[in-house]
Amino acid sequence: MLAEIITIGDEILIGQIVDTNSAFIATELNKVGVKVFQITSIQDEETHILKALADANERVDLVLLTGGLGPTKDDITKEMFLKYFDDTLVENPAVLAHIKSLFHTHLKRDPLPANLTQAMVPSKATLLENIHGTAPGMWMEKNKTVFVSMPGVPFEMKALMANEVLPRVLKKFKRPHIYHKTLLTYGQGESEIQERITAWEDALPVQIKLAYLPSFGSVRLRLSSTGASKSEVEEGVDKQMLSLSEILQDIAIGYEDETSLIGRIAEKLTSSKQTLSVVESCTGGSIAQAITEIGGSSSYFKGGLIPYSTVLKTEILNVEAALIAKHTVVSVEVAAAMAENSRKLFKSDYALATTGVAGPTKGDTDKDVGTVCIAVAGPEGVTSIEYNLGDHRERVIVKAKNKALEMLLKELSKN
Repeated sequence: MLAEIITIGDEILIGQIVDTNSAFIATELNKVGVKVFQITSIQDEETHILKALADANERVDLVLLTGGLGPTKDDITKEMFLKYFDDTLVENPAVLAHIKSLFHTHLKRDPLPANLTQAMVPSKATLLENIHGTAPGMWMEKNKTVFVSMPGVPFEMKALMANEVLPRVLKKFKRPHIYHKTLLTYGQGESEIQERITAWEDALPVQIKLAYLPSFGSVRLRLSSTGASKSEVEEGVDKQMLSLSEILQDIAIGYEDETSLIGRIAEKLTSSKQTLSVVESCTGGSIAQAITEIGGSSSYFKGGLIPYSTVLKTEILNVEAALIAKHTVVSVEVAAAMAENSRKLFKSDYALATTGVAGPTKGDTDKDVGTVCIAVAGPEGVTSIEYNLGDHRERVIVKAKNKALEMLLKELSKN
């Protein structure tokens, strides 16, 4: 079974907003065995919309559209549905009552005439209740293809998918079972990993596919399979994933949706009842942000500093000026002192420190752009390493954050 996702709106095409709707819809469809054949973004323009509907009708069983259902003149999706399905508008009393109720309850006023027009719906459509908004979803069929139109507002669309669309898809379509399992790794690139698992990969059963999904500092390895039997598909993938995890046990973090690099760090600190502090220069607080995204982090995270200037490193962190003069502010020696002094300042068991040259200028050092020194201080001492992370500022910062977290996890895993 194939589906196509169509997002409607000039704001997507000019880069004014990012299309997160398609990613969400594709993920939810995949969970229930629906394969997405294509994702298309189109203008709020009649010819373009009608052609997209006709083209999708030729190649897929299910078309999901978002956007263009608002009350203003630039929202023309409903009008295009009328033309494509040769239909007319009728007023739906239930939708009209819902619109009035939303306005009276949340805005304490009557809806405007433009809002009331959203109760005018195609006569052939099965309406999908939009509990959070005024525009209902619409379910229509043509030439054995189902077309579903939903508002572009993400939280409205997500509720419609969960409450209305997916239950109907499950009921109407016969679908295979699709199963993915993804191993999270860190510290090695995809080429190195491929070298290590060549024999294992060559022996994979033909029905199981491997995908390498690299990002800064990590590679996700996804196994996928499809079949009629849920148990057979999942057992086959799980067996191969267990074997892969054993081969890569030194760099494996765990499985996606179960844990993450930050999640593993949180588990280690929580189970050992130890604490952490950070002192970030070139990473500018991104490590602290990542740590505090985990609920309950206040139980092990003491806090952090961002001493961006050299003066603050000496005045607040008490890094010796002579040490900086001898080795420069971007050095393994200074990074080590920052981490050790952070432990003392925050009275934490572990401390992370970063100092580097993210660019485009060198600042208070003669080190090359991309040079980053990272240190981890703990009960058993301090580890400090110098890296060269390239010359693109944003990439340097992200890579430095990830390297710091990798180093921390290695230290925590020693105990």
